[in-house]
Amino acid sequence: MSDLLNTGLLEVTLGKTPAGEKWNRTMSFVSYFPGRGTVRETAYLEGGTEGEAKGILSVLEVRGIPVTDSVRERITSRTDLDRMDTWLERSRTVERAEDLFDEEGSADKPIA
Repeated sequence: MSDLLNTGLLEVTLGKTPAGEKWNRTMSFVSYFPGRGTVRETAYLEGGTEGEAKGILSVLEVRGIPVTDSVRERITSRTDLDRMDTWLERSRTVERAEDLFDEEGSADKPIA
């Protein structure tokens, strides 16, 4: 996420200077179409899941719900923002951290 911030700060700092104009010309060739895997998009998505994971773990901690290492790993390694949003919502009401994962497809459940 800091790459996004740095890029924005660079653009503002350069402003209307010759270097700023060159920067704007160069950046105009970059595609920001979603799903293209650009550096900005990747940084945004990675930052999003890291923030979601911290939020989920924080809610569970504040509620006094113990989190095992395996649950923590599962939460922090996830990259699907939609699933993370679901877990964040569930973190407000579950009785056990493992209950975050209830009612999910078999592809996401641990193999016994």
